[in-house]
Amino acid sequence: MVLRIEQDHQRFHQIIRGKIRKDLRKYMSKGELIGRKGKNFVSIPMPQIEIPRFKFSPRQVGGVGQGEGDIGTVIGEDPQPGTGEAGNLPGQHILEVEVSLTELARILGEELELPRIQPRGRKQILTHRARYTGIASAGPENLRHFKRTFKEALKRQIASGTYSPNHPMIIPIREDKRYRARKVIPLPESAAVIIYMMDVSGSMGEEQKEIVRIQSFWIETWLQSQYKGIQSRHIIHDAEAREVDAETFYHTRESGGTVISSAYKLAAKLIQEEFPPEEWNIYTFHFSDGDNWSQGDTDECVEILKQRLLPQVNLFGYGQVESPYGTGQFLNDLKESFPETENMVVSRIENKEAIYNSIKEFLGKGI
Repeated sequence: MVLRIEQDHQRFHQIIRGKIRKDLRKYMSKGELIGRKGKNFVSIPMPQIEIPRFKFSPRQVGGVGQGEGDIGTVIGEDPQPGTGEAGNLPGQHILEVEVSLTELARILGEELELPRIQPRGRKQILTHRARYTGIASAGPENLRHFKRTFKEALKRQIASGTYSPNHPMIIPIREDKRYRARKVIPLPESAAVIIYMMDVSGSMGEEQKEIVRIQSFWIETWLQSQYKGIQSRHIIHDAEAREVDAETFYHTRESGGTVISSAYKLAAKLIQEEFPPEEWNIYTFHFSDGDNWSQGDTDECVEILKQRLLPQVNLFGYGQVESPYGTGQFLNDLKESFPETENMVVSRIENKEAIYNSIKEFLGKGI
């Protein structure tokens, strides 16, 4: 039996889900969700949903809100004068709704029609989870196992001779009761790593980095829904590459030139030393404005991709963030060098509104 309040809660949840799906493109182009992200939940502002509230019946007489008095009169105390000028527009009520990252990933997958990912690596992380797989003779009543309790009572009454087939009444006593008990069991989970690379040279401004930050949030939200054991590593580069933490990754800006091969070499070294592809599912994403130091370095990048990266990774995604200072040539070079490579995806990201389609291009292959 489902209580009315549970039905109302489920209905409200469906409304929230529908609103998120309807405005998903808008949410994906804004960075405010990342600022509201918790460990397992994200707060989404929804000004278009009216907050549920109680209403008094118009036929009710007596009580609060009835009798003499004007609308807005403060009850129980003298009204205090306010400060500032009066306005003539209604206020906007913004409702912040907490949505789990798992639910957000499910909505993302449904709306973008993303296929489920089949893990490739064989490495498995053992996590310990509690499941009600055991039976105990003591426990809370809400965990009582009725079938086992009935069997114990039946066996006792048969053994004691108190059971009558003509009047089969089974009355459990305290010794008959059985309860579901938790057992902690190890569960294998596929392991995956995401290696982010980003150009932080002078041509990559704050707007470009904000696009990378938003896109990375949605990539990671989806991949975390596909893998339970997942790590993230971050590489920044200008003329040289180095591994940094996530905070440094999104807020560093250098003034040097751009040598993309330095990042690819470091990523290949990281995979070789820490993430062997026969054990790990590896996802690499590189973001740049497409401006490289020389054609010679671009040729070296192509060679590193062919020999060291593409044979090792599930997916290599290159996102070219439009910049007024970059030439954008690197994307064309990759398209020409890898016209039909299954595990490589290149995407042009002109602005924040283009993130929606770029995510679909990156994750639409289901690899």
